[in-house]
Amino acid sequence: MNRTETLAALRGRPDVAVLVIGGGINGISVFRELALQGVDVVLAEKGDYCGGASAALSRMVHGGLRYLENGEFKLVREALVERDRLLKNAPHYVAPLPTTVPIFDIFSGIANGAVRFLGLTRRPSRRGAFVIKAGLTLYDRFTSARQLMPAHRFRGRAETLKAWPAINPAIRSSATYYDAWVSRPERLGLEMLLDTLAAQPSARALNYAAVASDASGLVLTDTLTGETQPIRPRLVINATGGWIDLTNQAIGAPASRMMGGTKGSHLIVNNPALYQALDGHMVYYENEDGRICILFPYLGKVLVGSTDIRVDDPDTVRCEDDERRYILQSLAFVFPSIPIADDEIVFQFSGVRPLPASKDSFTGRIPRDHLCEFVEATDRLPATLCMIGGKWTTFRSFGALAADMALERLGAKRKVGTEDLAIGGGRAFPANPARWIAGLAQGHGLSPGYAERLFERYGTSAAAIAADIAKAPLVMLPGSDYSASEIAGIVEREQVETLADLFLRRTTIAITGSLTPALIDAALAILAAQKGWDAERSARERAAFFALLAAQHGIRFPDCTETNDKRSALCA
Repeated sequence: MNRTETLAALRGRPDVAVLVIGGGINGISVFRELALQGVDVVLAEKGDYCGGASAALSRMVHGGLRYLENGEFKLVREALVERDRLLKNAPHYVAPLPTTVPIFDIFSGIANGAVRFLGLTRRPSRRGAFVIKAGLTLYDRFTSARQLMPAHRFRGRAETLKAWPAINPAIRSSATYYDAWVSRPERLGLEMLLDTLAAQPSARALNYAAVASDASGLVLTDTLTGETQPIRPRLVINATGGWIDLTNQAIGAPASRMMGGTKGSHLIVNNPALYQALDGHMVYYENEDGRICILFPYLGKVLVGSTDIRVDDPDTVRCEDDERRYILQSLAFVFPSIPIADDEIVFQFSGVRPLPASKDSFTGRIPRDHLCEFVEATDRLPATLCMIGGKWTTFRSFGALAADMALERLGAKRKVGTEDLAIGGGRAFPANPARWIAGLAQGHGLSPGYAERLFERYGTSAAAIAADIAKAPLVMLPGSDYSASEIAGIVEREQVETLADLFLRRTTIAITGSLTPALIDAALAILAAQKGWDAERSARERAAFFALLAAQHGIRFPDCTETNDKRSALCA
């Protein structure tokens, strides 16, 4: 169904088994789990799918090496299992990532780690070689039965400096182990959603659909038009992450204090020297205050992060100037000879980690595990299952846990599992990608380079996309490696409602620093044509997107109005 048909169907039959509120990665996961069991389920997201914390992760798919310090062994083991499943089920987006830990001490952190393990309140000190060795040995042991990636190895100072000449010369040694990274987390979530809708046509999902309560019960509002309609679920699942308490308030549930999220900000840096210095590795390092930071090659740029700051209002989160300074200072500590200019920061983003409420004075000690709690029914509201906490890596197991609790409440049974279910373009993934790409290019008359880019963006789904592209002459958008047909197909198939949906979540154009006003205007023309927008509506959309880029992502374009002065190259 398209948006209009989905809303009409809900108006005609507002009684549903389950309403999932929240279209982030966890909401989509539980939606998929329930729909595949044949449950009549509706997903409602007040913004765009994967538009909150699910778009602001560090792009790591990992067990969480540092969580071992908190004694979260079960979480780390579970996360490593889910990491390895994603490597198999979504190989087009999730790939191994060699990760190197610079070590500046030998014995540091032993006593402190013991104190932390006992649950006493003490901030971390620098972790020395013995502490890191112990953690990596456990990490290897948790994955020894599967052995998808090599075991860890240590390097001495001389070998480390030979491999990474630009690293801080105060280094004593280094350790390298393997985790994974995700190139396009928002697309992975979207593909799960589209897979589910294709497999279970009775399941329904809406972005830009807010849920609240009035005197008669729950009401769904189409935030694009302002139209409202009742919805009457037997069970509600609150999967809104850092917004859980606010959502409970909006739907009329008893007041709750379940969440205590922290903000994590990241920078995308376009610095060739830094990119080359990493040599394909993620550097997983401690800043001088003991906080763990990361930097790794990301789609031709370098991702650097992050901060960990308590927040009260998740709607106000953005990367502030002091956070930029903190991240750059941490980077200068590990690679002191590589300066980063302000104009080399091409994108910034910030999100709220959906952590359980905690009074711990140090945010790094707040548990990263997940759990579900029921808020029992009232006269006007059915029981609400709240999904609390969770790491991006464990979205599948978290969704399965919530679905099993929902199924038990509904008196239904699980029919299928998702442990081995391929996602989107990860299906039928070729053992020889180069040969597959060559066949794609030849079969559809595309250049080898464009065929390769389609495969990188969509995996094996690129075959169907290439077939659509080949139906018309190939026209590339200005200054872009996306074609007009490709963008038109995304708008048509993927519930795109705004320029932000298109540039921030359906593509990697914005995060890689590839936006220009000319490219934005070309894509806007395609979006406006499909939506039937007039010039006034298009102008509002353009202005709103430019304001969002400036406020949230540190992107400001020069005035591109035609004047007698020279126009900036960004306007061309």
